[in-house]
Amino acid sequence: MVSRSFDGEYIARTLGKFGFVAVRGSSSRGGAEALLGLRSQLERGTSVVFTIDGPRGPRYVAKPGPVLLSRASAVPTAAFYVALSDAWVLNTWDALMIPKPFSKALVRLSAKVQVPAEAADSEMNAQMAEFHARLQTALERVTRFAEEHVARVGSPEFPTIKG
Repeated sequence: MVSRSFDGEYIARTLGKFGFVAVRGSSSRGGAEALLGLRSQLERGTSVVFTIDGPRGPRYVAKPGPVLLSRASAVPTAAFYVALSDAWVLNTWDALMIPKPFSKALVRLSAKVQVPAEAADSEMNAQMAEFHARLQTALERVTRFAEEHVARVGSPEFPTIKG
């Protein structure tokens, strides 16, 4: 899911060059349409990705979209984070990071969170709030782990994967 913003256009074009499909929308503009588009992609067997904190943040705070999509599609969701050992950090709300040459990266993926289809329909429902909290906790856990261990990439406990 890529926002309909001006910046989102660059992201969508870049994704397209790598063979990915950009479904346009965000929590602030076109979110319902985008969720339907993502569900359609899942039905085709394609994996989908959210920028979990949306187009305006707050930074690292999960929006409800992934939980809603998981319930609607019966496909589990998971959080991931990419930590960089050395990066340029832009002065943006999300502190976008661009890896410097020869920087190390550590990707950490959480366990899956399955949201049952019978979970109540209301976003504010306690059951949906619990799944949203699980996803938020998973994001915090993978972020913390990746940031704490990225410097060890290439060591025996975190061997470098090439290719």
